[in-house]
Amino acid sequence: MSELEGFPQDHIKKSEWLVKEAHKNGGLAPVDLEKFWVDQDAAAKDPFSKNIKQLPLGVFHSNEIVFDELGIPEEMWRLETDEAWKLSVNKAYNDKAEKIIGRRILNEKPPVPAPDRYPEVKLLHDVFEAKNVWHEGSWWLQQSANTEDELKALLDRVESREIRKFILPEGWNEAKAKLLPCGIKTGLYRWQRGPCTFATSVYGSENMLFLVLDNPDLAVRFRNAIIKAMLGIARILDEEAGYTPETAPHGFGFADDNCCLFNPEMYELFGYPILKTLFERYSPNPGDRRYQHSDSAMSHLLPFFTKLNMTGVNFGPSLTVSEIRRHCPNAVIEGQLAPFTFSRNEEVRLVCELLRDFEQAKEKRGLVFATSGVINNGSRLTGMRLLMAAAQLWGRY
Repeated sequence: MSELEGFPQDHIKKSEWLVKEAHKNGGLAPVDLEKFWVDQDAAAKDPFSKNIKQLPLGVFHSNEIVFDELGIPEEMWRLETDEAWKLSVNKAYNDKAEKIIGRRILNEKPPVPAPDRYPEVKLLHDVFEAKNVWHEGSWWLQQSANTEDELKALLDRVESREIRKFILPEGWNEAKAKLLPCGIKTGLYRWQRGPCTFATSVYGSENMLFLVLDNPDLAVRFRNAIIKAMLGIARILDEEAGYTPETAPHGFGFADDNCCLFNPEMYELFGYPILKTLFERYSPNPGDRRYQHSDSAMSHLLPFFTKLNMTGVNFGPSLTVSEIRRHCPNAVIEGQLAPFTFSRNEEVRLVCELLRDFEQAKEKRGLVFATSGVINNGSRLTGMRLLMAAAQLWGRY
């Protein structure tokens, strides 16, 4: 079976031509860089706008892509723990990016000195006693309950916690007294590992699925404890930043890859009520951010996201732009480029996927052509430039 099977022949021919043109120029696809970035910046501000001229791209910002591009060992832990090294690597990457795509795209600013920032607060996984550990290049939550009795005992402790006292660390009041009068506010709580992924981390995937099926009352108790803790954390950090419920910024987002494990009935019981409650509190207006990332095969749950009136989504590559748009008419769709197409540098397929998605999106717009999931190491600057050229040539509105 051809790796290009399913793409129209005219898309394949265009893609092959563009790749050949790039190879004639040392891998640099033909693109007017100055014009591209003018059109890109305008389109990225409002991908639904009738005034934008070009399909916006979302393939540029990821620290994970520095290793292969610079020919250095893949040491993800250093990105997390060695700030000076991270900034030096970002600078080296940006020096190369500036020549190939015309812009420096990774952060080169050092972090704010410790005396000028708030001490780290505890978050939802801390409330549920799940340790966040570094393992095989990523952060993983460790289970904090293994049986129903252990889960009941955990929920007893969670439900009795005084959230403000629990999440605010020692030295908080002193930092606040110093920083808030200077206009430096604490960060707010507007992003969370999604309810299904969070619950399967805390209690285990199989445990969680059987819990919803066999003991829905305990599952509902677990769900409600998550809702209460999330609302408590968000409210407290809002107050610490000087906001009231009326003045607090709107918007909330989730990353919930494991929602794909839940059938519609299970998701309606457990996951959906959590999103609904948080969106009702923090995203009540039509244009407020209601966002979910789920790079998994979760098309069976799309009707729930219709009811949630999503305004931004990043779903897995098994879903199409047309399918997502039917269920999320008001959402900016970030996708649907398969991440491994990008990281394996499958150049012809890269362009074919852009042409495919643009065809499905051009009538209603609202697409940011991006990976349907993370941008993986192996994704190259020449691949970014290839997509830039394709967007400039054939992604015009």
